[in-house]
Amino acid sequence: MTLLIGLLLRSGVVLAAGLVLSALLRKRSAALRHRVLAGALAAAVLVLPFSLTLPALSVTLPSRTAVIQASTEALTDAAPVASASAPAPGTTPAPAPDESSALSAAALLAIAWFGGLLVCAGRLFAGLLRIRRVTALASPVDDDRWTNALDAVARRYGLKRDIRVARTDSADLLATWGIRRPHVLLPRQSHAWPADRIHVVLCHELAHIRRHDWLVQMLAEAVRAILWFNPLAWMICTRLRRESEQACDDEVLAMGVGGVDYAGQLLDLARQCRRPGSMWASALPMAHPSTLERRITAMLNPRLDRRVPTRRALALVGTALLIITLPVAALRARQAGPATLAGTVYDVMGGVMPGVEVTLTDANQVAKKTQSNASGRFEFAAVAPGKYVLSAALRGFRPLRHELDLTSPSDWNRAVILQLGNLQESISVSASRMPAAAPGAGVPAPVRVGGSVRVPQKVYDVKPIYPQSMREAGLAGVVPIEAVIGRDGTVTSVRVLSAQAHPDLAVAATDAVRKWRFTPTLLNGVAVDVSMTVTVKFSLSD
Repeated sequence: MTLLIGLLLRSGVVLAAGLVLSALLRKRSAALRHRVLAGALAAAVLVLPFSLTLPALSVTLPSRTAVIQASTEALTDAAPVASASAPAPGTTPAPAPDESSALSAAALLAIAWFGGLLVCAGRLFAGLLRIRRVTALASPVDDDRWTNALDAVARRYGLKRDIRVARTDSADLLATWGIRRPHVLLPRQSHAWPADRIHVVLCHELAHIRRHDWLVQMLAEAVRAILWFNPLAWMICTRLRRESEQACDDEVLAMGVGGVDYAGQLLDLARQCRRPGSMWASALPMAHPSTLERRITAMLNPRLDRRVPTRRALALVGTALLIITLPVAALRARQAGPATLAGTVYDVMGGVMPGVEVTLTDANQVAKKTQSNASGRFEFAAVAPGKYVLSAALRGFRPLRHELDLTSPSDWNRAVILQLGNLQESISVSASRMPAAAPGAGVPAPVRVGGSVRVPQKVYDVKPIYPQSMREAGLAGVVPIEAVIGRDGTVTSVRVLSAQAHPDLAVAATDAVRKWRFTPTLLNGVAVDVSMTVTVKFSLSD
């Protein structure tokens, strides 16, 4: 998810650079600005392959603290957890989000993005289907006025593709679409147009075809569907369409049509085609009302630059965009060099923990060790970027083992949270094969203690009794049990961990464990629940 966000941010930088460069060229021709905007969209798409192939350009960003805590489910190893900030000493830390919550947040973002993509792509696809359906129902224009004018304008533009001119049943549609076999779609009233209007319309529409404007605009719409949440993508698509229309107007004027005559023809077309906007977004409508005033002002201004961009100008634009795109694509938020890996060790109540042994092991299994000081702080000097394993251990707490990938500055600042360890007790219950044999006694195992933990002491013990039926059958076995000692020292829950244990042995073991009593377990003077693993072994002797 972090990589995706980085790619989207870098694409946004490239789009912003394209808008700025286009604004700087406001005194140059619309055709050049159109190429700049189209190039910016292409460069934004190229950010992904460039990011995967170019060497990283590292920068240092302000750091934040990552929180690591031991898993509440595993008995020994810890699951890595990250959070935005460390708990203040002496306060209860906010629960750090676990891996599942991070995945949930990533999934929600992915669903939101995909939903927006479906909406935008659906609109574009529906528009394409509609324009194809309208084209299929349109009637080819076989009027000599249109065919002769089409041949003449196509020769002037150097077009050799098969261009189809068709009349539709719509009163609003005057647009061009298509790649290999482009179509010029006319409104139903076009049969009554005079020759000068036919010439103007064909000059404008064939200019779109010569410049491949429809293909560029559809690719831009596809990019906008992917980056639908980025307002820069919407701005570039809108300006790309506007510059395309003005560039075609410049080519119509270059064909010898007077600016005043062209403006008059465009106004008349706008009156007839009143709704050529979003209804035909998948085509290139000629008389779009939102751009009409700007286009007429431009065509009546004799001082504007209307030249077609030269190859040299296009090469300069492409070079400028590459100069911007390449370093942006290679940009990474990485640690510039070896730095001090530091952090603080806390317990689950927010208290700092001195005397915790912290170990840092690199990929070559070279380990560095240190201990947290009186304020719970630990440091490893001159730690280079790379993959490491951070371990922390203190008696009475669950040992932590966390894999680190030190890349961004935030990775060098850690907050470690240790959770209370499990009690363990093993009991051996033995009996002779004779009915008079007495059951064996249980022996408590050593308990991990340390820090400000006061471990519970057993104040009332009940030993399991070997079931008579099992002795008579000559059966033995092991019953692993997980018990929870409540804050008052009573055993609040007992659970058999293995389905292989015989039910009679399991009942005998759990009945005894439920009757045990302990002193309360204290963490920083506060009674807490603690889990305990009990292993009861039933054996028979001759």
